[in-house]
Amino acid sequence: MPFPLPATVFLHPNGEMDGRTRRYQKRFNDLAGLFLDEEAFRTVAAERGDVVAYQVDEYRPSDRAGDVIFGTSTLEPGRIGEEFLFTRGHIHALGDRPEIYLCQSGRGVMLMELEDGTIRAEEMTPGKLVYVAPFWIHRSVNVGDEPLVTLFCYPADAGQDYGIIERAGGMAALIVPDGADGWKQVPNPRYRPRSAAGAA
Repeated sequence: MPFPLPATVFLHPNGEMDGRTRRYQKRFNDLAGLFLDEEAFRTVAAERGDVVAYQVDEYRPSDRAGDVIFGTSTLEPGRIGEEFLFTRGHIHALGDRPEIYLCQSGRGVMLMELEDGTIRAEEMTPGKLVYVAPFWIHRSVNVGDEPLVTLFCYPADAGQDYGIIERAGGMAALIVPDGADGWKQVPNPRYRPRSAAGAA
């Protein structure tokens, strides 16, 4: 078997990556059903439905165990009702795989949750790295007024399960303004505790 080849990419300050192998974008229309205030979402979607809400550039050398995938995520600022804009979020399909996120610019929160509803919320500011441990569901939230740009890296065979959040009615906490230019977490009234079977 031939050896894998080294590679070099270039990261722009705005999060774009030259040399990426893949880019995907989520537009505001793609986020339907994720936010508590559905009327506020419809208003935003009517005005900005085709606008990109967040974009991911990645370099994926392979899907082999032992390799890594890395890239950048750029999440726009804004709110839907009282909630700050966030990514869909996921848990790794292979749950024992971790991930790291290094904040490049902006101000955000990494919202993390175990399947039993235990929550951790870590603030992200430039230079701060968040280690998402194995078995934690996670999503990025932009709590600032400029794009939140993060660099991520995770094992190439990890995979993603986005449905675990949808099946529970969202994550157990929402990230909302605290009234003093900051943020706080509040309970999500739509959250349905996961049974052992439902979380699989």
